[in-house]
Amino acid sequence: MDHLWSPWRYQYVTKNTAAPKGGCIFCDKPAANLDEENLIVHRGVYNFVCLNLYPYSAGHVMIAPFAHVDSLAALPAQAAAELMALAQRTETILRSVYSPGGLNIGMNLGECAGAGVAGHIHLHMLPRWPGDANFMTVVAETRVHIEELSVTWRKLRDAFTSS
Repeated sequence: MDHLWSPWRYQYVTKNTAAPKGGCIFCDKPAANLDEENLIVHRGVYNFVCLNLYPYSAGHVMIAPFAHVDSLAALPAQAAAELMALAQRTETILRSVYSPGGLNIGMNLGECAGAGVAGHIHLHMLPRWPGDANFMTVVAETRVHIEELSVTWRKLRDAFTSS
């Protein structure tokens, strides 16, 4: 078995995960009603779609409920149904806008599962292309992005508005 060591992850796994003084980002950002500034590309009735501020790839979005819940089981049925409908719609939009070879879709429930914001569930969706997983992050502590977040925001906001 081969092992790939990534010591840069140590900072992430040992960081203080207490909520920032401002509270929960998934509660505070939609409440501010500054969608472009807060990278919110779409609002549903129970959930919203926003860009990840630290994306793994262009088009990396998160779908989060407005309700502050820490587990999928705690999400009311209507909100869960809308979350899945938004995931389907977002998949279609990401495929249309970015033509990826595939998508990663998932949730990290709980801090030890990798949730950066463990108290508020959110679904990650990110486009993937052949060869996009490179060693820049491990070797140079750097991620390579193909466009600025403001460009991504505009593209996805326009796609949600027109779909």
